[in-house]
Amino acid sequence: MRLKITAVGNSAGVLLPKDLLARLRLGKGDELFAVETPDGVLLTPYDPELATQMEVAEQVMREDRAVLHKLAQ
Repeated sequence: MRLKITAVGNSAGVLLPKDLLARLRLGKGDELFAVETPDGVLLTPYDPELATQMEVAEQVMREDRAVLHKLAQ
């Protein structure tokens, strides 16, 4: 998909087609994250930092399940 950079006030922006926004489940005011990869830049609605934090949390919950269960009582 080819996108064009346009002027937005004193800045520049990229207009995303409606069908792409629908596939990404995005609307006006939503955040989009730009992640640099070896192949270029990935635009994603998912926060990669949050995903990493959730992986760590899930690992802790698996490893310390018994301790967490005791704390919950």
